[in-house]
Amino acid sequence: MKSDEIILETSAKLDIASVLEEIAGEVAPLVGQGEVASYIPRLARVPANRFGMAVATLDGRLFSVGDAEERFSIQSISKAFSLTLALEALGGELWKRVGREPSGNAFNSLVQLERENGIPRNPFINAGAHVIADVILSQTPKPLETLLEFVRDRSGNAEVCIDEEVASSEREAGFRNAALANFIRSFGNLDNPVEDVLDFYFHQCALQMSCTDLARAFLYLANEGRCQRSGESVINPERAKRINALMLTCGTYDAAGEFAFRVGLPAKSGVGGGIIAVVPKVLTVAVWSPGLDEKGNSLAGATALDLFTTLTGLSVF
Repeated sequence: MKSDEIILETSAKLDIASVLEEIAGEVAPLVGQGEVASYIPRLARVPANRFGMAVATLDGRLFSVGDAEERFSIQSISKAFSLTLALEALGGELWKRVGREPSGNAFNSLVQLERENGIPRNPFINAGAHVIADVILSQTPKPLETLLEFVRDRSGNAEVCIDEEVASSEREAGFRNAALANFIRSFGNLDNPVEDVLDFYFHQCALQMSCTDLARAFLYLANEGRCQRSGESVINPERAKRINALMLTCGTYDAAGEFAFRVGLPAKSGVGGGIIAVVPKVLTVAVWSPGLDEKGNSLAGATALDLFTTLTGLSVF
């Protein structure tokens, strides 16, 4: 029996529903702690006392606990979706414009761009996401519609939408993002008007999804790039592997090393309090709790994922 078949068989025997209930009880004292992303005015109003978690498996099962059906602003989690679209459009040429290394700095930092000639360290920091947005604008006639259709198809939920109030709030508070985009443009690494790049970026961050939506939507990255429901190819296996690798090394801001140490899974977080993690060839797990730690990751969410891999034994290590 192949190793991945053994893992699948092991996961099938796990009582995931009971595991999620146990985790919810364990992290309850942390829910409400931390700080919500108050620098985005709309997110500052999100109640901190929320916790939801969902698991979607490649054999079609779905488990959830808590506020797993409540929609929230996925913020930087959306960068994995846009990276998928950009890789499909540009292929390996993309890596001439954005790197693949952890930044070691805050997600909205400008400090490395001048020294590195306007080439962002990776696609998941804000500077890298602006370059990815620029690629999508250049390669796609209707970029926002394409992104929204992609996310709806992956999640199986036609009601996934963009919260215009959040997008507007992002724009009003987007001075650092505007500085990043203009700086990158000064090095010739943006082809489209800065205003258009920022508009796409703010809207992608304003995608509203639930934990169950996210868990289903990321199954293609657990399934070697194939849609779990239809079996169609979303992205080829090599590129799915690359995206998972980048999520492991760069997906949780400048806490990626600590997160990999604790959790041991490719993951992407957002300052809306969501985190999505992938167990390749097995399942995805999404968690949401708006209170953030000092690095911008969900305080209760990171602990919940640590507990999940500890209790189930499912990690990439």
